[in-house]
Order: sequence, then C-alpha cells, then structure tokens
Amino acid sequence: MDGWARIGVGDIGVALDPSIGNIRALTVSGRDILHTAHWVGTDAAVHADAQVDEHLAGDFFCAPFGGAGVDGVPPHGWTANSNWSAVLRAENEDMAVLKLALDRDVFGARITKELRLVAGQSVLYQIHTISGGQGDLTFAHHPMLRMSAGGHVGFSAKKAAITPGEPLELAHRFAYPARATDLSKFPAADGGSVDLHSYPVETGHEDFVTLVEAEDNDFGWTAVTRFAEDDIVLILKDPRTAPITMLWQSNGGRGYAPWNGRHVGVLGVEDGCGAGAATIAQAASGNPIADEGVTTTLTLHPEQTTQVRHAIAVVPRPEGWAGIQDIAPSKAGLTLTSLAGAQIEVPFDLVFFGN
Repeated sequence: MDGWARIGVGDIGVALDPSIGNIRALTVSGRDILHTAHWVGTDAAVHADAQVDEHLAGDFFCAPFGGAGVDGVPPHGWTANSNWSAVLRAENEDMAVLKLALDRDVFGARITKELRLVAGQSVLYQIHTISGGQGDLTFAHHPMLRMSAGGHVGFSAKKAAITPGEPLELAHRFAYPARATDLSKFPAADGGSVDLHSYPVETGHEDFVTLVEAEDNDFGWTAVTRFAEDDIVLILKDPRTAPITMLWQSNGGRGYAPWNGRHVGVLGVEDGCGAGAATIAQAASGNPIADEGVTTTLTLHPEQTTQVRHAIAVVPRPEGWAGIQDIAPSKAGLTLTSLAGAQIEVPFDLVFFGN
C-alpha cells in the first residue's frame, strides 16, 4: 500500500500523501487531471533538493512559498515537506470530506487542511486554516497541469504581470525584470513579446511571472483550456486572501538531474500571498509586487485565524472551444464564456467563497 489517504464521491476522487501533504491525484471519471513529474517513484528522485521535489506532483500548500530565506526551512516550507495527521474522514452519497493537521508549527502557527468533494460537481474544494503564530508568512497553492499540446490560459482581470529581477534558469522566453498590463504582449527575452494566454508547444525554456489581481475583483480565476487533454481546468481563489497568481512554465529548461530536460509541457498556477519568487524578508519590505498596492505577506498574530480557500474544477471542453474569456456567478454555479462568446453552466458552490 502507498499510505495515501483517499476520498471520493460520484465520478471524482482525491488521493493525498499525508507524509508531505501533497495531493498526488485528482481524478474525474478515472482520469488524473494533475501532473506528476517523470522521476517520481524512480531512483532519479534522490537528486531532488527536498521532499516536495522528490515527490513533485499534483497540488500542495506552500507556507512559506518558494525559498523562505530562513535557515532550516525547506523549499516551499514545512507544509509541503512534513507529515500531516488525519483529523476526520467522512464519506456518503452526497459529500466526502478529509481533514488533516500539520504535525509541526510554522512560525508558531497551527495549520489545518480540509478537502471537500460534492456529488454532482467535478470540483475539489480546499480550505487551509492558519491559526496563531508570529511574524510574516508567504503562502500559495501549487497545482500543476500537463499540457502536452499546449493550450489557452484565461484569467480574471489583472492589474499587472511582473517577472523577477533574474530568470529562474538560463533558458527562458520572458524578459527579466519586466512589467506589463497587457497580458497578451508581455516583454520577451528576444526583444519581442509573448502572449501569457498561450502555453507554447515549443520546448527548452523555464519561466516564472506573477500576476497581480485587479483591485475591484471579488472572485479570482484561471481557466486552462488544454488542447490534447480536451478539457478545461478552472482554478478558483478568493483574491482578498490570495491577491497574486504566479505562473510557472516548466518546459524543458532544466537540463540537470532529476529534470534532465524531460520536464516539459507543465504549467503551475500558484495562487497565494507573496512577492513572487522573493524571500520572506523581501516580501515583507518594499518590492515590485507590493508596489502594485497588494499585500505580499500574511502577518501572523497569536489571536488571529486566516482561511485560505481554493478550488479546482474540471469541465469537458465543448466542441470548438479554444479558450475562456470570462467566468461569472450564476444560479447553477458558474457561467463560462468562450473566446467566441458561447456559454455553458458549471455546477459550483458559490457559498464556498462567501458569494
């Protein structure tokens, strides 16, 4: 047995590895929606820098996000590298719930995780509750999608897109540092521009960009239309707690082990609170993301509790749909509007985000 915790209802199921708090699989009608790196479960995994990379797959909650810059804190924090203990597991024909608690504190804060599935909805609802603690904390979700033939990426309104001061890798397409308000014309390394709505088919690059949510948004979303996989994956957030979306294009730009140039066609859609790839100290001080008018750290307090709500929904791609231009609340849940103006309804619990 793999030791994973599993819940399911109807045609949707989730498998979580409690040893690192990683959602290893999100299945709809038996098909896994999320990405698993090619080295996971092989001898090559020993070359990974941390447990989170050794088991790189699915989605995981990072607290702190990225490289914390704090001695003893692993990449993406203890939430993605240490054990979670089950608190509750319940399933019936209407709903399935799994609750867990992180076995250790994060800067004195206790963190719990709740996964929820609802019959008739191809949606994974997640709640991470951060209680107590002291100091500054960055955090983000880290779902990864495989896009073997590229695809279209739609977004709720963004104020700006910003790359870090330096690229993650020598092989990259984006300009660093750069800023743009038109996501279809982001500055490129070659002096031209790239369309952040389009995931490229060509390989050999690694890129990272932070999108800042528009000020008047009360509902944040990313809609990934995958061409070969023939589906639409919706990643939904509350921008009041997660004001940024970080896009990681991992497309063969890392030639060293365990990546070996084979980690291609992967998109990370990382919603959270932080200053992109910056350390906690950098996120807590002046930085280009904070200059856009958003909070880039969560300030912990012994008497404070914060809930981070996040959802992943899966929709079969209607014939002829090349992408999503808008998502809006509706009586049924969500109305999706295609690039050509066609619409479909998707079941979703809007109360989850307080709407």
